[in-house]
Amino acid sequence: MSFPAVTELRGKRVTVVGLARSGVAAARLLQAVGAQVTVADGKEASALAEPLSKLDRNAVKVSVGAGYEAALEGAELVVISPGVPFRLPSLETARRRGVLVIGELELASRFLRAPLLAVTGTNGKSTTVTLLGLLLAESGKRAFVGGNLGTPLCEAAMASFQAGPGAGPYDYVVAEVSSFQLETVERFHPRVAALLNITPDHLDRYDSLDDYVAAKSRLFENQTQGDLALLNLDDERVARLAGTIRARTLGFSRKLAPGRAGCEGTFLDGKSLVATIGGIRREICRREELRLLGDHNLSNALAAVAIGLACDCPIPSMRQVLRTFPGLEHALEFVRERQGVRFINDSKGTNVDATLKALESLSQPILLIAGGKDKGGDFSKLRQAVLQRVKRLILIGEAAPLIQAALAGFDRISQAATLRDAVELAAREATVGDAVLLSPACASFDMFADYQDRGRQFKALVNELL
Repeated sequence: MSFPAVTELRGKRVTVVGLARSGVAAARLLQAVGAQVTVADGKEASALAEPLSKLDRNAVKVSVGAGYEAALEGAELVVISPGVPFRLPSLETARRRGVLVIGELELASRFLRAPLLAVTGTNGKSTTVTLLGLLLAESGKRAFVGGNLGTPLCEAAMASFQAGPGAGPYDYVVAEVSSFQLETVERFHPRVAALLNITPDHLDRYDSLDDYVAAKSRLFENQTQGDLALLNLDDERVARLAGTIRARTLGFSRKLAPGRAGCEGTFLDGKSLVATIGGIRREICRREELRLLGDHNLSNALAAVAIGLACDCPIPSMRQVLRTFPGLEHALEFVRERQGVRFINDSKGTNVDATLKALESLSQPILLIAGGKDKGGDFSKLRQAVLQRVKRLILIGEAAPLIQAALAGFDRISQAATLRDAVELAAREATVGDAVLLSPACASFDMFADYQDRGRQFKALVNELL
């Protein structure tokens, strides 16, 4: 490692800002290697009881609530959680003092010995990363699967550190990576880096779409010619990055024929998923064998298979996973059929593009429950799909007036004060053959702890219906 080396961290004053899961994992790793750790968070101690309970309070200093930023004074290194804005004035002050400010992702990557397989994109990251983990496991390979997906990368780093010299506990580390995490990379170096797609998102955090694209593109900046970059050839913003990347490039596409794609990779050829890598054409499986719903999930499967092939996963093993993997909780998740009506939980649909993909994946008339905390999305892009596919639009949360205004002229709109009210209204209005879909096109933080909380509350309410 270049900086900070394990030996150099021992005794160093390190402040971890943000006590979400990744912040706690970073603090525990730093404690394990002997750093003098201070944790800081703007929330009051009463709201942080659970994360604080996971730390050795005798060996860590705590600075929470008003004035928490004072913990940055005297720090020799600062590690921030993804939810902490990179350009906070207090962090800028620390940088001017010459203090390095990195994220949990960067910290963890300094300790990993297994090849790092990193996946980012606006949508589909969690599905692709989970599927890739299953492909590796079915092929007999030991894989850590985490990152932005849920399990912080510092937990893999901790396992590698505790294992000591040698092969380590993993053959591969599979990481879902967000744009927020990529803002703070320094030497983060994935052996394989995949960019699934880029659509407008998080424009409440970035000044422009170009800034968002630049953050995503940092995934490739430390790769060399011996590494592999995987790009979605169907996404114009992604495909045009090919000429800017030093790594060997593969592509995936469900629209381009393999012979005309101008790039090796994985493709939909007629009704078959095929790979053309190293001049060899291999069929992976038939399209109808995929258990995942939707064209967007076909793209995710093509991406996962391309990485699997790069890791020498046998095609029969991958085919078995593709035939059985049903998808993730909260991502077009079938909840229940009641009186001929299907209820589907797509709480992971936290932006406009994700909701569009969910609408396009269903053939039934849809009662759509949407709304939440706006992230700067262009809700007018929903108009055509809503006009064609939505029988009733039920809006909740802070963004409800914005969505209604963006869809002016569509008169089948209702507003609900709570998610319970929305579910009950949808259940009353739905008839045999309809689908009730929760796909909010918004973040959850106005009414829920996170998208998982929102999805689980939706499922509980659906299952309570008589």
